Amino acid sequence: MRKTLILDETAVKRALVRITHEIIERNQGVENICLLGVKRRGIPLAEILFENIKKFEGVSVPKGSLDATLHRDDLTDLEKSNLAVGCEFPCEIKDKTVIIVDDVMFTGRTARAAMEAVFNSGRPKSVQLAVLIDRGHRELPIRPDYVGKNVPTSKTEKVSVKVNGVDDENAVYIIQE
Repeated sequence: MRKTLILDETAVKRALVRITHEIIERNQGVENICLLGVKRRGIPLAEILFENIKKFEGVSVPKGSLDATLHRDDLTDLEKSNLAVGCEFPCEIKDKTVIIVDDVMFTGRTARAAMEAVFNSGRPKSVQLAVLIDRGHRELPIRPDYVGKNVPTSKTEKVSVKVNGVDDENAVYIIQE
């Protein structure tokens, strides 16, 4: 097994600062924005975006979490019941711009499931997707709005995102088995 560092802590921080500025610019500020981190590593990434927005704009936007497990189409009901924790929406999402935050975009199935979880809770004004890594290999026609880094991979490689709060570091690796 070979492990290659793609982003170190400084590069992760730089990518998340850039994503924050892109969110602010695209939405002409942060009014009516809600950040939702996808369970597991999307939650601490959403927290970093929240802190960056607060630092740059002086505003605390609503932030929460979502577990897309119950909405996935590639897991059995038993797997879903063993994994699902739930969603924590920090506000009414009706007429909000909901930004779903995740660590890696791969097939698009998690993003689709996350969008379904959002729409089951209300009708937002719009839904945007922010990911730290886009590795390609889409199975669904879903594209992130904000990307920290595009990392073309083979299907045999694995992208491993490490985030403080879940792991002991902020870094991204490609693992070749």
